[in-house]
Amino acid sequence: MDKKRKILVTGATGYIGSHLVPRLLDEGYDVRVMVRQFKKLQNFDWKKNVEVIEADALNPDSLNQALEGISFAYYLIHSMAAGRDFEKRDCQAALNFAEAAKTEGLERILYLGGLGDSQSELSSHLRSRQEVGAILADSGIPVTEFRAGIIVGAGSLSFEMIRYLTERVPLMVCPKWVFTKTQPISINDVLRYLTGALLNSDSVGRVIEIGGKDILTYRDLMLVYAKQRGLKRFIIRVPVLTPKLSSYWVHLVTPIPSSMAVPLIKGLKNEVVVQNTDAAQIFPNIHPESYATSIAGALDKLHPYKLSMPTKVKRRSMHLRLPQFCLQWEGMIIESRSIKVDVEPKHIFHVLETMGGEKGWWGLERMWRLRGWTDRLAGGEGFVRKRSNRHTIEVGDQIDFLDIENVIQSEELLLKVRFKLPGEGWMQFKIHSEDPQGSRFTFSVFFAPKGLWGISYWYSLLPFHRLFFNILLKNLLIEANGVRDNG
Repeated sequence: MDKKRKILVTGATGYIGSHLVPRLLDEGYDVRVMVRQFKKLQNFDWKKNVEVIEADALNPDSLNQALEGISFAYYLIHSMAAGRDFEKRDCQAALNFAEAAKTEGLERILYLGGLGDSQSELSSHLRSRQEVGAILADSGIPVTEFRAGIIVGAGSLSFEMIRYLTERVPLMVCPKWVFTKTQPISINDVLRYLTGALLNSDSVGRVIEIGGKDILTYRDLMLVYAKQRGLKRFIIRVPVLTPKLSSYWVHLVTPIPSSMAVPLIKGLKNEVVVQNTDAAQIFPNIHPESYATSIAGALDKLHPYKLSMPTKVKRRSMHLRLPQFCLQWEGMIIESRSIKVDVEPKHIFHVLETMGGEKGWWGLERMWRLRGWTDRLAGGEGFVRKRSNRHTIEVGDQIDFLDIENVIQSEELLLKVRFKLPGEGWMQFKIHSEDPQGSRFTFSVFFAPKGLWGISYWYSLLPFHRLFFNILLKNLLIEANGVRDNG
């Protein structure tokens, strides 16, 4: 395939699409993305390197412009998040897209569907995934359809369900589906198959089942995850817990909304295991990772700079409503406050450069000393006075109880907390110049809780965070104003 021929990626803001687009760009392809709303791309760095078309597969009139001049299209659209009647919406969207693709003369459609024995009683979610593949193939356009089960990667809905359940529930009472077999596959391997098919003529017109190295039960998935995190977890099987009750439980203890939890849980009754070995023959250079390796790769994303686009939490979680400035995403809790100020970035950053040590913490000295005392009781080093340099900061330096991980002059400072925590914590200061006289100043706390103790620790501090944020922002900006007036 000539890499100058344009490729369309639908569902570009979804989990697979948002990972696929930068992979295609890295490989030198000319990419167009189709989104329902332009604003959904605002947090993706790659948006400036692609052509963007606003269109909706449920609106046939909008598709012709999106498909004009396209040779290959990735169909990654699904409506599960829409709730009821998502099957009808999925089928209608696929019919509309197939008709428009035929009109525009596409050479091939590449589609990612779901594993599952079509001869068995599939859940509505898995049945819908396979029906969409059949509709696309009926268009007469050659289709490469991949079928996968659980995709392991930070941000994958099915993986996040495993993550949150295992992290937050030490003793799980589960129905018989916990012993259903599945064949998870890493996001890295899925992307290798999707991009490799473009140049692989043997994949044209095929339904290709893909899976990872291991076949495991859902119980195994949770226990292997727990082992990777150093957690002890116990799973008890019971005969009476229905999928619907299970989905309510998932909705209660995880950030996953019930509209998506219900079809996910109902699909767990079906074995999703590769039944043929076509993928190995068609793609001999792809050697799928083990589940443990996939988990390790996902856990490596637990860092402020490795997170993908976060999504706001809009529901109750663990019986408490998160404040509006809190996010939960990919195993991380992110709490932020942002304020517009009439102070230039350089003045704010000067204050940040000199914080800690003998300078102190803008009215938070007693609070940090108390926190240091509790850290000592837990076996940590507590609150210490330490600055590598009184007037400048560099990556690798220590400021009292914080390690400097990143410095961008007059723009950003990322600090990792040295206290002993049931997880890992960071503090981030960001400054954006909005006009010649003003700036947008944002202070964020990132916390990756480990287990139930980690999430409980964070919630126990939540009532004090408002006070902490307000004092820090107020006093820091007072000092920054003083630097400006004296400067």
